[in-house]
Amino acid sequence: MIDLYCERLGSGIWAEPVNAATNLAFLLAAWLAWRTAKRARVLSVDLRVLIGLIACIAVGSGLFHTLATTWARVLDEVPILLFQLAFVWIYCRRIIGMRPIHVAGIILAYLAAAFWARQFPHLLNGSLTYAPAFSVLILLGGYHYGTARCGRTLLLWASLLFLASLGFRTADAAVCPYFPLGTHFLWHVLNAVLLYLLMHGLTANIGNAQSMNKGPAV
Repeated sequence: MIDLYCERLGSGIWAEPVNAATNLAFLLAAWLAWRTAKRARVLSVDLRVLIGLIACIAVGSGLFHTLATTWARVLDEVPILLFQLAFVWIYCRRIIGMRPIHVAGIILAYLAAAFWARQFPHLLNGSLTYAPAFSVLILLGGYHYGTARCGRTLLLWASLLFLASLGFRTADAAVCPYFPLGTHFLWHVLNAVLLYLLMHGLTANIGNAQSMNKGPAV
């Protein structure tokens, strides 16, 4: 059994009921993202992949917070990383219009930074591994705002949410003596909102680009 969070007090499958149950927020985020993209008529393959990854995050995290095994931890972490990489790729390609070789360079640098940060699990309660994600999100948020994209503040709000959620993830062990439930469940809830904001910003701009490409009716 892997015991990482304040709420877990034993080896039972329901030893983290709140941490497990709050993964439903990711399923809600996936459904809202799907509905938003469908209404905007931009439910393309790449958006379906992102939505599917959000659902996988819910399943993987749910398994880890119930079973707490090594293989469940892998299923918890891999969909999160894949979503990050896929979102960066799709945003850079479809919104910024970067060349594939340049985006591939960003992805490789991102992976290198993320795996380097994994060497320090004792720092910030393991949250240091998300520093590259936060840095990239800030940069994309600045670009999104500076170029007056649709929903120009969405990614900046997402950045603030991510910072708050990282704070709750980091504080989980520290608050345990005073609040036995811990704060990891807030990491789930805020990140679900964060993922929806990211998808909403991406969907709105893809829809806007498609409308512009169609041009005025003749």
